[in-house]
Amino acid sequence: MRATANRNAGRLLAATALLPALLCAIPARAQDRLPLVPQPSAITRTAGSFTIANGATITADASDTGAAAAARLLIAHVKTERGLALQTSPKGTIRFVRDAAIKGAEAYRLTVDASGAKITASGDAGLLYGAMTLAQLISPDRAFGQPFRIPAVTIDDAPRFGWRGLMVDTARHFQSLPSIYAIVDQMASVKLNTLHLHLSDDQGWRFEVKAYPKLTEIGSIRTSPSTGEKPGTRVGGFYTQDELRKLVAYAAERGIVIVPEIDLPGHAQALVAAYPDLGVIGDTPEVSNAWGVNPYLFNPGPKGIAFVKTVLDELMAVFPGTYIHLGGDEAVKDQWERSPEVQAQMAKLGIKDENGLQSWMIDQFGTYLASKKRRLIGWDEILEGGLPASASVMSWRGEKGAVEAANQNHDVVLSPAPTLYFDSLQSDRRDEPPGRLSIQSLATVYNYEPMPAGIGPDKAQHVLGAQANLWSEYIVTPYQMQHLIFPRAAALAEITWSGKDKRDFAGFLDRVQPQIQRWRKSGLEVADSAFAVGYTLDGTHGDALRTNRAKVVLATQAPYGTIRYTLDGKVPTARSPAYTAPLSVKPGVSIRAAAFDASGQPVAEPRLFETGRQALLTRTASDMIACPEGSLGLRLPLTSEAQGNAPVFNADIFDTCTAYPAAPIDVAKGFTIDIARLPRNWGLAHDFKKVRQHYNVTPHGELLVLVDCTVKGAKPVIAGTFPLPDPKTAPTRFTVKGALPAITGDRDICLQFTSPTSDPFYAVERMTLSETR
Repeated sequence: MRATANRNAGRLLAATALLPALLCAIPARAQDRLPLVPQPSAITRTAGSFTIANGATITADASDTGAAAAARLLIAHVKTERGLALQTSPKGTIRFVRDAAIKGAEAYRLTVDASGAKITASGDAGLLYGAMTLAQLISPDRAFGQPFRIPAVTIDDAPRFGWRGLMVDTARHFQSLPSIYAIVDQMASVKLNTLHLHLSDDQGWRFEVKAYPKLTEIGSIRTSPSTGEKPGTRVGGFYTQDELRKLVAYAAERGIVIVPEIDLPGHAQALVAAYPDLGVIGDTPEVSNAWGVNPYLFNPGPKGIAFVKTVLDELMAVFPGTYIHLGGDEAVKDQWERSPEVQAQMAKLGIKDENGLQSWMIDQFGTYLASKKRRLIGWDEILEGGLPASASVMSWRGEKGAVEAANQNHDVVLSPAPTLYFDSLQSDRRDEPPGRLSIQSLATVYNYEPMPAGIGPDKAQHVLGAQANLWSEYIVTPYQMQHLIFPRAAALAEITWSGKDKRDFAGFLDRVQPQIQRWRKSGLEVADSAFAVGYTLDGTHGDALRTNRAKVVLATQAPYGTIRYTLDGKVPTARSPAYTAPLSVKPGVSIRAAAFDASGQPVAEPRLFETGRQALLTRTASDMIACPEGSLGLRLPLTSEAQGNAPVFNADIFDTCTAYPAAPIDVAKGFTIDIARLPRNWGLAHDFKKVRQHYNVTPHGELLVLVDCTVKGAKPVIAGTFPLPDPKTAPTRFTVKGALPAITGDRDICLQFTSPTSDPFYAVERMTLSETR
C-alpha cells in the first residue's frame, strides 16, 4: 500500500488546441449554477429570493440536540465564510424541522422562498447536511459581511454512498490535534462522513493503551535518520484517550464517524520495539525511521491474541463507531516462515501456509469484534489465504480486491492507489511540496467511478463507498496536509455523494470555486495546482538559444477561466492580454500569467516563467527525467523532518541517477551541479533486489557526468568524474563544476552517483550549463 513503487511523473500540462472553445463555453453555462459541492440530487428553482443579513435568526428546538448542533454549525460557517452573524430565536426566518417523511438518515430538503429558509430531515445528519448546503448558498464574495440574496429554490438531496471517507496517517508523522480538528470541520462542509485514523505503524504508535503503557512511552518516539554529519533528532507523539474522546465527540457533532486503525500483523516495528516479547524473533528493534515495508511482524500466539483483544477493548471504549480497522497489509511473512514457534502453531491449527495463518488471525479478531457488535475491516491483503466471514475489505491495490470481496458477499470500500492516494502530487510544477510523483490531478479524482464494473447489480449493495488516503511519509506540516487534501476533497465528495448522472466536470469547476474561497476564509491552505498556469517550450531549450526565439505554450490542468499574461514580469490583471496562441518571444522576457474567471477574478496565483539564457540553461530537480532503466517515483525533502516545502528532489530511490533532458551541448561549454545528500531511509522488503548498485572506485563513490546516456547502443561520453566526500564530515549540500565535451546538438546528460548503498542517498538539486568554460 505505501511501498515506494516508482512511476514516471509524466508531463501533465494540457494541450491548448481546444482550450479557447472550452473557456468561452463556461461563463454562459455557469449563470444558472448554484455554488454547491457536492451536486444535490434534485434542484428546483422558483421565483423570488430571500435576503440574509447580520442578525438573521434561526429557530431550532432546544430539546432537539441534532437540530441545535446543526444550527450551531450553520452559525459558525456563515460567520467565518460570509462574515454575517446569525443568532437563534423562537421565531427565526431559518428553521430546522423534523420530518419522518424524508427517508434516510442523511437525506434532507432545503426550501428557500421570500419568507426564509427551512431545512427538514428525519435524521441528525440530514439536518446537518441541509445546514451545510444553506451555508454554501451564502457564498463569500467581494461584498463580504454585507447582506446576501439567496435565490428561491427547493433542494431534495441524499447521498449515493454511505461511506465517504478520508484517511489521515498519524503514524509516519505525528499530526497535531488542531490540524485534525481543522480537517474535520471542512470534511463536514462537503458532506464527507468518515475519518479513518491510521494510529500505528513501524514508525510510531499513537494511541494510548493503558494496559500497555510502553506502546506510547517507547513506541511513539523515533530517532530521525542521519544524513552523515548531521545526527538524527528524537521526534514523535501520541494521543491520550481523553483527547481522542473529545475529537470523536467533535466529529460526531459534524456527522463524522472516526474509524481507528491498528495495523497488524505487519507494520508492527513500533509495537515490537515497545514489547519485544510480542514479536517473533526475540530481537529488540528501534522504532523505525525508514518508510515503506519493514520485516517486523506481530506474533499471533496466545499471548499476542490476548494483547490485541485488550487493545481492541480500549479502542472500542474510545471509538463508538461500527468499524475497527486492523490493517493486514504488506506483511512480508519471512519472520513467520523462520520461526519454529509460529510454524508449530500453524501445524497445531492445521494451517498450510502463512497467508492462511493471517486469515485465521483476522478471523479471531473479527469474531471478537462481532461479539461486541462491531465489525472488522482491513486492507485487501486479508483476502489472501481466504477471507473470514466477519471481515470487510478496503481495496487499495486497484479494484481487484473489492470485486473479489463483493462477489463473495463482503462489504467493501474503494480506495485504489494511485487515484485516491492524496499523498500523490497534484501537478508536476516546481512549487509542489514533497510527495509521490504518481500525479493525481483534480480531474483524475473527479473522473473516478467508485462502482467497479466487475461488481454486478446483485452485489452492488456491498459497495459501502470510497475513501481517499493521505499517507504521511512526506507530510510534516499542516500546510502540506491541507495542500494535498484540498480541493481534491471536493471531487471526492462529489463522486461519493452525487449520482453518477449528476457529475459534470465543467460544472464542477465552476461550483468548486466558491468552495475554495470558503476553505480559504476558514484559514486552510488550498492548492491551486489545477488552475495555475504552466509553461512548456514548443521545441527544445537549445532551439530557443540557437534561434534567439522562444515559443512558449501556456496551459492550465483544468479548462477553466481565461489565461491573461504580461511580458514584463508584472502581475497580470483582468485587463491584461488574453492568451490565445503560443507566445513567441526573445530570450530574456519574463512571462507572468494567471487564469481569470468570468467576473475578472484570478483563480490561482500568477506563475512566472523566465526566458533568459541563464534560465533556459538551468534545470532543477523538478525538470529532471529518469535515467535509462529507471523511474522517478518520489519527490523527497532534504531531511525526513524538514518543515519547509523546498528544497525538493525528484528521485528514483532504486538508482541514484537523474538526467538533464536535451541539454544544448553545442551552446554550453561548462556546468555547475548543486548536490544534496539525503537520508537513505526506505524499508524495501523484497524489493531490495531492485536497488541498482554501481561499482565505486573511491571510498564513498563518485558522481559521473555522462553525455548521450539514453541513446541505445551508444557508449556515453564521460564529461566528468567527481569523488564524493566523506558523509560523516562533509556538508549536506555542495557544488561541483566541470567542462563539457565538444559535441553538437541536444543531448541528455545523466548524473549517476556510485555511492555505496550503505551511505546516504545523493540527489541533484540543480544543474546549470554555462556558455563559457
